[in-house]
Amino acid sequence: MLVPLFKPKFRVSDCTERLAAVFDSGWTGYGKECLKFEEEWRNYTKFSNAHFINSNTSGLHLALEIFKREYGWSSSTEILTTPLTFVATNHTILQAGLKPRFVDVDDQLCMDLNALRARFTNACKAVVFVGIGGNIGQFYKISAFCKENGLLLILDAAHMAGTKANGDQVGREADCSVFSFQAVKNLPTADSGMICFNSDYLDELVRKLSWMGIDKTTFTRSQTDGYRWDYEVNELGYKYHGNSVMAAIGRSALAHLDEDNDQRRYLTKVYSGILSSSGNAEIVKQRSDIESSRHLFQIRVKNREFLIQALASKGIGTGVHYKNNLEYSMYRDQYAFAPNAAKLSREVLSLPLYADMNPSVAHEIGQMIVKIAS
Repeated sequence: MLVPLFKPKFRVSDCTERLAAVFDSGWTGYGKECLKFEEEWRNYTKFSNAHFINSNTSGLHLALEIFKREYGWSSSTEILTTPLTFVATNHTILQAGLKPRFVDVDDQLCMDLNALRARFTNACKAVVFVGIGGNIGQFYKISAFCKENGLLLILDAAHMAGTKANGDQVGREADCSVFSFQAVKNLPTADSGMICFNSDYLDELVRKLSWMGIDKTTFTRSQTDGYRWDYEVNELGYKYHGNSVMAAIGRSALAHLDEDNDQRRYLTKVYSGILSSSGNAEIVKQRSDIESSRHLFQIRVKNREFLIQALASKGIGTGVHYKNNLEYSMYRDQYAFAPNAAKLSREVLSLPLYADMNPSVAHEIGQMIVKIAS
């Protein structure tokens, strides 16, 4: 049995048809297809704004850069963040010339409110909350804390496409939410993302900054009578915008996002039904009052490396999400401030989970883990 950790699900015939239309149009850069995807994403999420970009990482960098410019933050400004995330989350804080201030996590692997209170200082101007695995943890309580203390809230929603509360996509509470449509995410392309500000003004600004600071995109200038070659550049920007090839694939995936997430949730029930009785493999809980995207199914085990190798010998892939960032040399000076993240980072293991996965496979893997971990 060969079972990968991730396997994206593409409706090949639909993607091929959409891509053929893009290629026939002769416009593969940022253009009409991207605008359609943005509109469909706004309709799906009920967010007021959405801009298609080339990655979640680019979006986090843009969000921090924009807030820094708009609020006059300095190099001493601190951003409260989590050490249990993909390192890109915290790299973007440094790339924006700001200082990460690490906050410990709870047993759901998300930022802990009490730890946030303890780490908050007057130098802190924003919180980056990571919805790991599609979970929201204490997101709403932290959102309220941010409002009470004048903090901006940035949601790293890389795992959260389709995570819903009361039927609506989670994230409108944040000042900016950034999603990932990277190859193995729930809404897969090859790589891309969406940045969603709750401000129309900042949405206009991010469109400029994602295209070198130019005030009009090439597509916009081509839509007039005769090509309008001239434009203004009054901001230092980046080459972070999305393109029509990725947008076409993304539109196909969005049409099936809820269906695929339902399958992921079903697979987690299969895993849970077996592993809940195991004394040596503790399931990482997610809130039962939300519909998690279930990007990840994670367990905690004491003998993780042994289990990884035992499953690998049977052709089963696993993953670690994530190594505690405070163990990396560039962040190590704050290691003592996140003991729970350090402990969880040594125990957490992600199991295979993808929309095309047969429930019988999840059942068999669960039984193997019970046997191996006992």
